[in-house]
Amino acid sequence: MTVDTSFGSDNHAGIHPRILEAITEANSGPAIAYGADAHTAAAVAKFREHFGKNADVYFVFNGTGANIIALTTLARPFNAVICSEYAHINADECGAPENFCGCKLKTIHAPDGKITIDDISRQLQGRLDQHRVQPSVVSITQASELGTVYSAAEVREIAAFCHGHGLFLHMDGARICNAAASLGTGLGDVSSRLGVDILSFGGTKNGLLLGEAVVCFNPELSKNTIFIRKQAMQLASKMRFIAAQFTALLSDDLWLQNAAHANRMAQMLAEKIKSIPGLEIIQPVQSNAVFASLPRPAIDKLLKKYFFYIWDEEKNEVRWMTSFSTTEEEIDRFAAAIRESCK
Repeated sequence: MTVDTSFGSDNHAGIHPRILEAITEANSGPAIAYGADAHTAAAVAKFREHFGKNADVYFVFNGTGANIIALTTLARPFNAVICSEYAHINADECGAPENFCGCKLKTIHAPDGKITIDDISRQLQGRLDQHRVQPSVVSITQASELGTVYSAAEVREIAAFCHGHGLFLHMDGARICNAAASLGTGLGDVSSRLGVDILSFGGTKNGLLLGEAVVCFNPELSKNTIFIRKQAMQLASKMRFIAAQFTALLSDDLWLQNAAHANRMAQMLAEKIKSIPGLEIIQPVQSNAVFASLPRPAIDKLLKKYFFYIWDEEKNEVRWMTSFSTTEEEIDRFAAAIRESCK
């Protein structure tokens, strides 16, 4: 489907010009393959500026690969991963975590996309019972799949609970830049400094061509991750082209500029449509997503002109995503179209 403007996903945006320039600059002469090059070393150094000197960084192709590698680093096949029912690892990865990691996912009903320590504690029954899977990892998504953002206090509380109960904490940070921008903090302030053990760091949704990173904050935990990445078919031979993008993203606050703009566009959209009769915004707009319910005829009218996803067919709930490249003019036109469709 060809569209002029899409509110389906921040993945639909193109490449940020500075990222594209970084790829071009990296395309100069030969470089040793599989990450033994200066571009990869520079990118790892940038990650350590944000997340601490002990950050262990593994570049991969995509988010599913990052999540699989992170979970396989922390869990054995007899373990379980506790997560929200909306977690990408549960709802949108085609069973990849179960297939490659071999773990069972134990899901929590999370109406706002976020899980709590009370939710987690209820999943810990049967520990040390040889007949049951043994919870090993808690996975949270920041920002969540419903666009909500865990506060620093919430993440710290979950991390402390996990470590007090012998669990690891994984963060799916496909939109960690949007979360940090929303909270007005640095990237480490929403992850490594709060007790997160391992992070799937997202780049594609914030201006990259392709590429994500697995970032482990305790190198003792990730001593086998280099082999797991290879087995998972996520080791890039020409890694410099993934790494160079991250160097650009993590320099001069480009990550923050892109994410803050995307967040602001979502807030602008929500403000313009919140008073439309028959429309209800159903989640707090804390990152770059607007979740709303509106009459099905209105949805069908909009889909003829714009691409977006229906989140819940039964409830007529939709998801509208903005990106670093969304413009105010596009928001104005889309808001007007939404208002017209609801008449």
